[in-house]
Amino acid sequence: MTLSFLFTGALAALLISHSAIAADTSPLPRFSGTLRAQQSRAYPVRLAEGDYVQGTLSGPGMRLVLLDAGGKRAQVLAKGQRDEQEFMFVAGARGPYTLDVRAPRSGTYQLQLLQVVPRAAQRAAQPEIASVRLQALQQALAAGGDSGAFWREVEQAGAPLVEMSGENQSQPLVTFLWRGARQNVRILGGPSSDHDEMQRLGRSDVWFRSYRVPPGTRLSYRLAPDVPELDAPAMVRRRAILATAQRDPLNRRSFPEQPLDNFDGASVLELPGATPQAWVAPRPGVTPGSVEKLRLSSSALGNTRDIYLYRPHGYQAGAAGNALAVLFDAETYLSEVPSATILDNLVAAAALPPTAAILIANPSNATRSAELPPNPAFARFLAEELMPWARQRGIWATADQTVIAGASYGGLAAAYAGLRHPELFGKVYSQSGSFWWSPDGQGQESEAEWLTRRFIDAPAKPVEFLLEAGLFESGRNGAAGILDSNRHLRDVLRAKGYRVTHHEFASGHDYYHWRGSLAAGLVALIGKRDGK
Repeated sequence: MTLSFLFTGALAALLISHSAIAADTSPLPRFSGTLRAQQSRAYPVRLAEGDYVQGTLSGPGMRLVLLDAGGKRAQVLAKGQRDEQEFMFVAGARGPYTLDVRAPRSGTYQLQLLQVVPRAAQRAAQPEIASVRLQALQQALAAGGDSGAFWREVEQAGAPLVEMSGENQSQPLVTFLWRGARQNVRILGGPSSDHDEMQRLGRSDVWFRSYRVPPGTRLSYRLAPDVPELDAPAMVRRRAILATAQRDPLNRRSFPEQPLDNFDGASVLELPGATPQAWVAPRPGVTPGSVEKLRLSSSALGNTRDIYLYRPHGYQAGAAGNALAVLFDAETYLSEVPSATILDNLVAAAALPPTAAILIANPSNATRSAELPPNPAFARFLAEELMPWARQRGIWATADQTVIAGASYGGLAAAYAGLRHPELFGKVYSQSGSFWWSPDGQGQESEAEWLTRRFIDAPAKPVEFLLEAGLFESGRNGAAGILDSNRHLRDVLRAKGYRVTHHEFASGHDYYHWRGSLAAGLVALIGKRDGK
């Protein structure tokens, strides 16, 4: 036996009219009744296609079925598995619909609709605003104001916003801003490694993203408005951010200090607690050393590259106590990272012994990606070709005074060189080394953190390590990132008996940080000790 109950016209209107829902603050109606075993009761509802409906059905064992205009089952909303059951659905095109309460056994029930939201009223909630200044702007906009005064204030003070507000007073709130965009704005760099999207403040021209960061934060970043959406592989889509990435027009500080145009270089943020970069600028009274650019052909690699040989002022080849730094990515470590100036200052201040440097350039991006990750041929080039060639030119030091160093893939290459040739490279300095890396291919050779596993398997070598990583270098999509993989390698090396120094900084994958930490790392590994 089936009993029918129809909503009144007023109640039906309440369900299908967005204006009625918005105007009526009273709860949506609740229906209750008693059914004998195998009875049902139908509640026809008139819904527009796309309406979102949420409700509850209470009663031991009660079931609820959504029926379409022909009385056919469209969806089982409640299976009777609990005494109180929540349901939700989106109305399709097969209405008008009926909610059919069914009783497998005798009992009472209550049916209540909690929400009916028409498609036109469905929109994402506004993001929570942590910035006090943006909260004030939001209130001004709601009162009918505009953003003009806000932008004038930001243009005068500069961006990003830095506020000490909210519950966590120990970590500043940093808010990145962009004025006006058609579809999106993303952040390249900054406190995230995932090209975070900025949010729009209502329908205004204000786009923003806020982060809690440590008081010692130092980072560079770019902003990318209206990044193209491409029908392309994931990596191509991700790299499309480079098409519009540019310096923050509201931030007067840049890296380098004199960029070529709006798209050159990056904007910078340095909070007061950031470690000073005391060695990166030329100092009065310090005589610069020399940098010699040469070409070196490699039979091991089948290519030719630029090699830069740095000699500090007054350098004497073969003198006792000389030290040596071998640096990858010469094209960057002679520009964004002013290695020659840093070494000039450190040697002149007697923080380092007379220290020469070999800086190794990459013939191309492709060769860098092929050679710097663990590559036996590249390790052979270093040991059998580069180092003897440099020694013939008076640049060498004992292994315990030779540090091989680099960032990202360069840090990975430095660690691999130390593993393969400890007789040459007794000190390894990795700046955010890419120890997450695994080779292409199948089976065991494609395992993550490949080099760390090689250190597990190999006997310990006479090599000292300095590893550093940024707190903002977390992984993506559940994979280990630079921060986690550096911590793992640190633990493995210490368990194997290596001497390891490990530092973490409030930074990202960022030459603006690495240029400052390079000096401290070199001093820690090959600096003068005990007055020597």
